[in-house]
Amino acid sequence: MTSALMRPGRPPKHESCHHRPRCPDALAPGRAAARVVASHPEQGWSLLCNGVLLFDDGGELLLMSSSVAVAAAA
Repeated sequence: MTSALMRPGRPPKHESCHHRPRCPDALAPGRAAARVVASHPEQGWSLLCNGVLLFDDGGELLLMSSSVAVAAAA
C-alpha cells in the first residue's frame, strides 16, 4: 500500500477537521496543538489531525512536504 506522502507530484488527501473546536490549520502558528490521529512513539513521530507529521525532536513536516526547522537548545 502506498501512502499519499510517498506519491511524487500528488498532494496528500486531507479531510477537514471534525473536532469542536476545530484543530489549528497546518499553516497556523499553533499547528502542533492539533489532535493526534496516529502515534508511533517507537519511531519518534505522530500524525496530527491537520495533516502535520510531528517528530519527537520538535521538527514538523507540513502538508506541502516542507519542513520546519527545530530551534537548537541553548
